[in-house]
Amino acid sequence: MASVPPARHLLCAKDLADARYFEPLTVADLARAAGLSRSQFSAQFKRAFGESPHAYLLTRRLERAAALLRSTDWQVADICFRVGLDSVGSFTTSFRRAYGKTPTRYRSAFPPAASYAMIPECVLRFYGRRNTGRLEKTLPGWHS
Repeated sequence: MASVPPARHLLCAKDLADARYFEPLTVADLARAAGLSRSQFSAQFKRAFGESPHAYLLTRRLERAAALLRSTDWQVADICFRVGLDSVGSFTTSFRRAYGKTPTRYRSAFPPAASYAMIPECVLRFYGRRNTGRLEKTLPGWHS
């Protein structure tokens, strides 16, 4: 039976971090997924991907947090915990280091989450009233 290249094991761990970033994963969990000791895993991961496993996992969590800040109105603390972090202070510090702004200031640079609410046209037509002015103008193809 042919052995699996070590890089494949590293990809399994990386995939685990991508898929389950919101869980309380540790470097030891990722090393176990790769079938390596923690120190072997950390060294090989950094050599293969250019950053430590911890930094990679934190980056995934911060990217997801940024997306949630742009697209939801959830409180910063809720977002912090939903992406797998357990300290709002550490989250704010890490977020500022990565994005140059605190989570609250980052969010304020985007339109409110409510403006992203997508309502299917069929629902608008069913529940909307004709000749209401503004609603009618927002529905393409609506005829009086």
